[in-house]
Amino acid sequence: MTRFALRVKMKSGHQVVNNLSHDSTIEDLKQTLSSLSNIPINKLCVLSGFPPKVLDITKDNLNLSSCGLSSGDTLILEEKTVSDSEEKAKTASTLGSRDNADVQQHIESPGILMKFVVPADNSCLFTSINFVLNGKVDESGTFGPYMRKLVAETIKGDKHSYDEAILGKPVDEYCAWIQADTSWGGAIELAILANYYGIEIAVVDTINAIINKFGEDQNYALRVFLLFDGIHYDPLFMEPFDGGKIQTIFPTEDERILRDAEQLAYEAKSSRQFTDVDKFTLKCMVCNILLKGQVAAQEHAHSSGHANFGEV
Repeated sequence: MTRFALRVKMKSGHQVVNNLSHDSTIEDLKQTLSSLSNIPINKLCVLSGFPPKVLDITKDNLNLSSCGLSSGDTLILEEKTVSDSEEKAKTASTLGSRDNADVQQHIESPGILMKFVVPADNSCLFTSINFVLNGKVDESGTFGPYMRKLVAETIKGDKHSYDEAILGKPVDEYCAWIQADTSWGGAIELAILANYYGIEIAVVDTINAIINKFGEDQNYALRVFLLFDGIHYDPLFMEPFDGGKIQTIFPTEDERILRDAEQLAYEAKSSRQFTDVDKFTLKCMVCNILLKGQVAAQEHAHSSGHANFGEV
């Protein structure tokens, strides 16, 4: 049986369905999705494609390979009332902002691009970079401090490129700050680490549904992917359909993987899977005050000198 894998997005998260084949029917698909989501079959609303449109699941005997689905596709699963099908279709047809002419045709993929969730411990950027470089989590806990020190040494060695105007604070102060395990890495660290490791780091921004490529101007041969929701980074990896080893590093000329990452960005934005940095709550771990939004946290840090914040 040729495996027919699908990525399924729903309110409870995302899962990979790989128990179907090209000969499976719409009825088989509905039973699988209903069991997976606990949504009754008559209330299933399945969206597919880009922009997402309601998939016709009324023809129970039609096989999956004949209904416009391909192995590797993403389905968005919602629960509807029996009478709101037309409204769902109208809403789904307006999701996303790209013209249909820009939608790339699906190319058979060897797997599904997925997110690996790392701890929200102020070092998620460094943990994610270690994961994509090595294909596994750093159990020793040494990689984050190593990269923080590497960033600081790079900045100190090139004060012309990294001056106070770029860093937002004096060079020595920034170098001390980034080596603290309570400090968050960002664009400066991504640029430095991309150049150090000689690899392009593509950051999938789910707020703006764009991909920012660090090291792109260096024409590196290899690329890795991170997912960014506004305050947190997670690594992306390819889960192969054949159950083999995951893949985290890809050739930069592989446009197929880049399109998969772009689709993830648009899907995440459409379903609002990002953190609004103006509304999320942080706690100052020094004085325990609660702060609303990134700007408030920055102002508190400037006025108090406190730099240890935790997500609430």
